[in-house]
Amino acid sequence: MTDATEHLQQRVLHHLATIYRDVEHVDDLEAIMARILATMRLDEVNSTPEHFINHWDQQDVVLITYGDSICGQQQQPLKYLHQFLDDHCKGIINSVHILPFFPYSSDDGFAVIDYSSVNDALGDWQDIEAIADDYRLMADLVINHCSSRSPWFQNFIKGSGTGSDYFMTADPTDDLSQVVRPRTSPLLRETETGNGLQHVWCTFSHDQVDLDFRNPEVLIAFISIIRQYLDSGVKLFRLDAVAFLWKIVGTSSINLPQTHECIRLLRCLIEHAVEDAVVITETNIPNQQNLSYFGNANEAHWIYNFSLPPLLVNTLVTGNCRYLKQWLMSMPPAQNGTAYFNFIASHDGIGLRPAEGLLSEEEINQLVNTMASFGGCVSWRTADHGQRKPYEINIALYDALQGTINGPDRWGEQRFLCAHSIMFALEGVPGIYIHSLLATGNDYEKLKHTQHNRSINRHRWDDQALAEALADDRTQHSKVLGHMRRLIDIRTKQPAFHPNATQFTLQLGGQLFGLWRQSLDRKQSIFSVSNVSDEPQLLNLGDINLIDNIDWFDLVAQEKVDLSGMEMELAPYQTVWITNIF
Repeated sequence: MTDATEHLQQRVLHHLATIYRDVEHVDDLEAIMARILATMRLDEVNSTPEHFINHWDQQDVVLITYGDSICGQQQQPLKYLHQFLDDHCKGIINSVHILPFFPYSSDDGFAVIDYSSVNDALGDWQDIEAIADDYRLMADLVINHCSSRSPWFQNFIKGSGTGSDYFMTADPTDDLSQVVRPRTSPLLRETETGNGLQHVWCTFSHDQVDLDFRNPEVLIAFISIIRQYLDSGVKLFRLDAVAFLWKIVGTSSINLPQTHECIRLLRCLIEHAVEDAVVITETNIPNQQNLSYFGNANEAHWIYNFSLPPLLVNTLVTGNCRYLKQWLMSMPPAQNGTAYFNFIASHDGIGLRPAEGLLSEEEINQLVNTMASFGGCVSWRTADHGQRKPYEINIALYDALQGTINGPDRWGEQRFLCAHSIMFALEGVPGIYIHSLLATGNDYEKLKHTQHNRSINRHRWDDQALAEALADDRTQHSKVLGHMRRLIDIRTKQPAFHPNATQFTLQLGGQLFGLWRQSLDRKQSIFSVSNVSDEPQLLNLGDINLIDNIDWFDLVAQEKVDLSGMEMELAPYQTVWITNIF
């Protein structure tokens, strides 16, 4: 046995002992450890991965998409997606997050029936592996719950077979008053089973039944799934809704210590199997709780920067960056081996929980009302003591930025591009939703058909209609895609935009949002300044301490900066990226 193998065994045993410390009837941890390592094919290892290594740089940009965001008559959707990536993203976007591509029963994929299969309406494993050959692939590990139509849950109903003891149950008389959830539906689902009436825990919906990780068999089942995904080319693992993983009656059942320990175990196994694989936690919760999922560079490699979407949209519709600056100045730099995952649009919506404590209740209500006036929907949650609070705004980002709190205006496209210019400049890895790349608006037809608020931002493009829209340079889709490609191309060539490069927030007033980024070798500086208002603003170049005996260049405008007057006028929603190396 190698020293590395012995070290791995001891680490896995330690994680298991911590996870199952208070669980009765789980005592043969060595046997569980042996099964886990055999499942991951880690019976013998020759090295121990380092925690503080960055397996990413400024060239990493992730496209977020459903497997069927583009459909047609001639071939299956995953092939259309691969063609779109090759035609429009190759050379500028190197990674793709394909949202759950498995057979499912609801929630557009997040109620998984079978984790081991590709939804045949999308394609097959060959299609997935072909994309993974050309792009760094992120896949969802929907780990908190599965579909009520899954074979596991059907065996639970029968009372026998694999899965019959995989699900979390509680008694209606239990004290569940502290449980934190993002939904208003009843927590428990009555289910007649071969073992009598059971009340199944459902954090999200009654079709999404929560798994019980107190049973080690559930953990081993998911480790087997992870091994299969690695073998199919998955390099980035998005742990969906992982904050709710461990439940204890009488507690909030969110962010529990056992949940963090499970993530540490999964990271340990994944990075021993594939050293440059990445674990990313999807924890749509208040900011400080979210930060805890970095651990000490031993939990998530990346965490979603969930506070960014509501704060950035609020900045651009109010014309004031005060709250965005306050938040950014409070954010610790991600240490090596970790990074923020920045996004401003997703398949869900603009989460509001991560804005709690950062925006006042009045600011949140103003934002909600403004988005509603732009055609958006609002999803609600049950807070403490049964209080109903807004949880999420559902709206396409292109429509969300069509105007300000005063109403729609003529600056929508510029405001939309300004939002992305800011995101591309921030510390972290940027993720772009395909419908932002394509400037897709609200899909009211899909919303009407499904009656689910999130459908408004889950449009399915017909391949021919998309081709025609992109071929016409007068459409918003063509114009935005061209601008976005250009910005990303510039970004990926700048060492100062490395996800872990130094970042300082500049103090330039309420209407100018500024950052200073410096490359890891300290050779390149970039001053990113954006006018977040609908009026021209003067930038005093002395305020950003430009040294006047060297040349400075605006990467966005592709022109030398004139220092003679030491002032620069920024048009509404204009961004400059001023650098000393170009």
